[in-house]
Amino acid sequence: MSFPGIQRSTLQAIGGTPLVRLDHVVPEGAAQVLLKLEGGNPTGSYKDRMALALIEGAERRGVLRPGQRVVEYTGGSTGSSLAFVCAVKGYPLTLVTSDAFAPEKTRTMRAFGAEVIVVPGEGGQVTPDLFARMRQEAHGIVEREGAFWADQFHNTDAHAGYTGLGREILRQTESGGASVDVFCAAVGTAGMISGVSAVLRQAGSRARIVALEPSSSPVLTVGTAGPHRVEGIATGIVPPLLTADVLDEARTVDEAEARRMALRLAREEGILAGTSSALNVVGAIGLARELGAGHTVVTVAPDTGLKYLTGDLFEG
Repeated sequence: MSFPGIQRSTLQAIGGTPLVRLDHVVPEGAAQVLLKLEGGNPTGSYKDRMALALIEGAERRGVLRPGQRVVEYTGGSTGSSLAFVCAVKGYPLTLVTSDAFAPEKTRTMRAFGAEVIVVPGEGGQVTPDLFARMRQEAHGIVEREGAFWADQFHNTDAHAGYTGLGREILRQTESGGASVDVFCAAVGTAGMISGVSAVLRQAGSRARIVALEPSSSPVLTVGTAGPHRVEGIATGIVPPLLTADVLDEARTVDEAEARRMALRLAREEGILAGTSSALNVVGAIGLARELGAGHTVVTVAPDTGLKYLTGDLFEG
């Protein structure tokens, strides 16, 4: 393993995360499942990649001026990542979030110096109207203060943030003597699955791209939104960044099964990850069973389970 020299900024610590093979939770006779561990990024989330791309893209275009306030609505991981990037670059930041998300995320945003506005949720669940209410609050701040809206759901700079992730997957699988047969991941803004898909296809990969979502909110597969407790995904809409050329297929995963898998990942694989990571793994295992031995399914653990320790995810 090689290590870089001294980095001039914590922003350069983003990326370069490991890709590991799951040994214990994947059944015998299935394809190998490789998991990209994004918890190694500075805030413990792959959203660090996107946050840097959103801010630096705006800087290059001249739509974000020195000292201008940045605004975004967020389930927490994007907010934490934007708070980190804005702290390093010196931008004031206002984030709109909800008490439906893990309190660790709100505390992280405030620790980096962001102003945080909390929109009440309903029964601790991510409901179809929650993101609409958060978006309305953020829009009001932009109108009143002339702030720059990072706009993660529409900003195509998000793709650039995740091309590095796609290139890393290609290099890591090739150096390990494998090729990607399927790449699957749950969809929030869809920036990650879109960015990785573009890289794989530009490289000539024939990998199948599969979007995952909780069966309790099957917007992509059925067109119906519903409440759930998987943070960071299934926001109740088909995200604008998820264009028709990105996907080959969309599938649902049972949320209860994903929550059980989070515990298995910790206790059998030594991987402490959240519910969206576990949902990705459950979806990947289903695909691995169908493909069989001699194939490779790649998915992503978007963040670290350290963000979810105050909830009930790891009880049992």
